[in-house]
Amino acid sequence: MSTPQNPNTAALAQAGVSIWLDDLSRTRLDEGTLDELIATRSVTGVTTNPSIFAVALADAGAYQGQLRELAAAGASVDEAVVALTTEDVRRAADVLAPVHERTGGADGFVSLEVDPRLARDAAGTVAQARELASAVGRPNLMVKIPATVEGLSAIADVLGEGISVNVTLIFSLPRYRRVLNAWLTGLEKARANGHDVRRLHSVASFFVSRVDTEVDARLRAIGTPEAEALTGRAAVANARLAYRAFEQALDSERWRLLEAAGAPVQRPLWASTGVKDPALPDTLYVTELVAPHTVTTLPEKTLEAVADHGVITADTVTGAYADADALLDAVGAAGVSYQDVVDVLETEGLEKFETAWEELLGSVRSGLDAHR
Repeated sequence: MSTPQNPNTAALAQAGVSIWLDDLSRTRLDEGTLDELIATRSVTGVTTNPSIFAVALADAGAYQGQLRELAAAGASVDEAVVALTTEDVRRAADVLAPVHERTGGADGFVSLEVDPRLARDAAGTVAQARELASAVGRPNLMVKIPATVEGLSAIADVLGEGISVNVTLIFSLPRYRRVLNAWLTGLEKARANGHDVRRLHSVASFFVSRVDTEVDARLRAIGTPEAEALTGRAAVANARLAYRAFEQALDSERWRLLEAAGAPVQRPLWASTGVKDPALPDTLYVTELVAPHTVTTLPEKTLEAVADHGVITADTVTGAYADADALLDAVGAAGVSYQDVVDVLETEGLEKFETAWEELLGSVRSGLDAHR
């Protein structure tokens, strides 16, 4: 007898939101907990990042067999990292293959990020995206590319080669509009290159909780009652206005031509959804960002909070644009610079991923050395 889906996560899925688990490890794959979340929590995808793999590889037990083989083959640390991570992603993609098939290729994706040290290197990003897509060899892979200024051309070029892309580390509305342009350019390139755009999927990962963390710290430093009253609200407003930009991008002749060719939309993806401030509801960045054609990536703790007590109502986004505009205007009037906030968040985000990558390299280096 099959276990029923949790009603809260099922309601989220029925509202048009795909639930992707923000976690992956060899242990999770070996123990079958990913299969369980697909069966009981409406999970239809997986995202990874350097931090997730650094945590997974720090507990090296599940990786010992492959580390031994890689050491015997004389693999370098960088080669071993690619081998280890692509093995996990390939296995997760196989677990999600039935979802991918059931949804006609629209869901069931696993995301794997390029080396974060390439974030300012467009040519290097394209080359590694090609390498990762070949190494995984699954149709339900998305290669993650940071939305740096340099990454924009890489996004278009990788899509142009027929590789599905998860654009990550988006914080600002102006940058997101440039991401949307890069996505459309990539689809146009893919079509010109003879690729079937019907199979070319993309998401744009708009980060949420980190915005509140940075904005709220600044509002509290200002210390006025008016500033305090704005805390815990900027991230949701920012994400809702990103969805408005998404809708605007689809209201164009450029998109209509691609849509007529069968291209799927680049779905907004809500990332960094774990609430950092204990004073805020732990499901805030899920329940307040329900909209059709979106993805939410959830660490397991947040996923279980939604399953336990998340109150899901249909579409909490599209009717709230005026309030979101007013909120961000008020934050600016209180003395918080939007541009400075998003610049700091992008810099810090890249630094965190580079630090995690170095930790990952260190764990793999130690693992290889233990078998040499």
